[in-house]
Amino acid sequence: MLEKFTKWKSSLSSQEGTENIELVNIPKHIAIIMDGNGRWAQQKGLPRIAGHREGMKVINKIVRRANELGVEVLTLYAFSTENWKRPKTEVDYLMKLPERFLGMELPKLKEENVKVRLMGSPEDLPDHTKKAVYHAVEETKHNNGLILNFALNYGSRFEMIEAIKKITKQIEEGSLRSEEITDELFEQHLMTAELSDPDLLIRTSGEIRLSNFMLWQLAYSEFWFTDVLWPDFNEQHFTEAIAVYQKRARRYGGV
Repeated sequence: MLEKFTKWKSSLSSQEGTENIELVNIPKHIAIIMDGNGRWAQQKGLPRIAGHREGMKVINKIVRRANELGVEVLTLYAFSTENWKRPKTEVDYLMKLPERFLGMELPKLKEENVKVRLMGSPEDLPDHTKKAVYHAVEETKHNNGLILNFALNYGSRFEMIEAIKKITKQIEEGSLRSEEITDELFEQHLMTAELSDPDLLIRTSGEIRLSNFMLWQLAYSEFWFTDVLWPDFNEQHFTEAIAVYQKRARRYGGV
């Protein structure tokens, strides 16, 4: 493993913006808001779905780079609870992307010891989407490498309200007292209960907002924003974000 990291450190050192990357200080959990597919397509005079198709191709590159660098969890914001407001033709296409991506990439993900995970509300997803994702989850459940966490039909406010409902029910049943509620207990009821909080959030396309994404979990994460549209995002941009992260001091409210 050390030899593998040494080789990658050598190969990365020549890339602009990554000269000081430290493979002993890689973020354990990186979350990405993959934004800009529609604008990428519009700039090229193409339909929005063309941008989503190109954006899908970027995912396997970033997953591979994250795995090579030793990232433990990669969370990708694939579809939000608000995205249902988009035109039906676009939503229908987006619901086909997990099936297409996993249909092509699942053998490689299994080979590279990647574990697929779903974060979100599956109830409203089409059957073919759920089938593709659940199949990937089942096929990779014994892998112990990078966790590829898809945020699909995910919204942080919905997630927190559902957690509050579960806690409230426990109080009503008498199995929990209100004074026993702590940060740790609340986190146990979130969709990321068994995951660490993201160390680094990346958002593409120049937008500087969280868009209802992991609002609790990102409390002390480092943020990195780029104007690069997601279909143009590459391994060098990903590594640059990590290099910037490594130069920051994380104090968690201390000094």
